[in-house]
Amino acid sequence: MVVRIEPSILSADFTAFAADIARIPSADLVHCDVMDNHFVPNLTFGLPTVQRLAQVSALPLDVHLMIDDPDRWAPGYAEAGAHTVTFHAEAAASPIATARAIRAAGARAGIAIKPSTDVSPYLTTIGEYDQILVMTVEPGFGGQSFMADLMDKVRGVRAAIGDRDVWLQVDGGIGPDTIATAAAAGADTFVAGSAVFGQEDPDAAIQHLRELATTR
Repeated sequence: MVVRIEPSILSADFTAFAADIARIPSADLVHCDVMDNHFVPNLTFGLPTVQRLAQVSALPLDVHLMIDDPDRWAPGYAEAGAHTVTFHAEAAASPIATARAIRAAGARAGIAIKPSTDVSPYLTTIGEYDQILVMTVEPGFGGQSFMADLMDKVRGVRAAIGDRDVWLQVDGGIGPDTIATAAAAGADTFVAGSAVFGQEDPDAAIQHLRELATTR
């Protein structure tokens, strides 16, 4: 199974995104958390920042929209240059239509599931998505503890994916002590914030996480 490590710039220096991205050349993608202070109780950045990051980053962007009304806003992030745009099932009125609009705008489409959300209604249409994100913390803030009891949900999603080309992502509390547990449950794409940008050598931290996930 291919292992992908996505450092989250939520833990990077907000005044030096380009410089911090340059410190993680072995990352697979850069995870960009867009929060609107409505869907989640935090505010980060929006479309203009993502558009500029897409222009200066040597790495593809995975934009995680923690916002209200992603049906309206998500395609714009694809048009801005994001490689993947992931929106929350809980916020979307028409998730399949939104996923199709993201794809039509040139990006991969992902759907995110909060810890308390039942994922089963979305598994019957899993082929509509390129990525399923199972949140392993409550969305909104970095630095939270990994919720190991969600691994049954991850295993269920992995079983539903089967041999489809759909990435299974986990986000929240991912670090050296937890990544192997998530990998063993079936995740293949890992978002890590402080476990990368909180280290003296963030690129070495990525390589270590990759090894732990690969040798689970």
